[in-house]
Amino acid sequence: MNSTQIKSIVENFATSFMEENGFELVDVEYVKEGSNWFLRVYVDKEGGIDIDDCGIVSEFISTKLDELDPIEEAYFLEVSSPGAERPLKKAEDVTKAVGKHVFLTTYEKLDGAKEFEGRLESFDGTTLTVSIGRRKHAIPYDKVASARLAIVF
Repeated sequence: MNSTQIKSIVENFATSFMEENGFELVDVEYVKEGSNWFLRVYVDKEGGIDIDDCGIVSEFISTKLDELDPIEEAYFLEVSSPGAERPLKKAEDVTKAVGKHVFLTTYEKLDGAKEFEGRLESFDGTTLTVSIGRRKHAIPYDKVASARLAIVF
């Protein structure tokens, strides 16, 4: 099975468990680093998650994976918070980020750039408005390659 299929399997069985227990499934990655495979599951909840929450989610996912057995090679399961620079994967994530500092990349140059870091002023479902200094950039959502919260130093 490839990484995309494994990611899909985990998302499918984990989503309802997450919702029932007050967690949000932020992202799932299945990646090879050196000679080791890692299944990384990023979760969050209102007020943030702690080590006990990660343990609950890890136990559920580990048990379910043992039952389904979709992964042939040895791997490490890691469950953690998405951190301060949380990825904005869905439109709902972008909506929640309005008013916060974000970093975006686009598939093609817009206003002469492919990277934008600034305050997310608004998002109407189709266009993000990002303020960088005194300039506002209207970025079509379908042109966004990646988006995440960003820390201001």
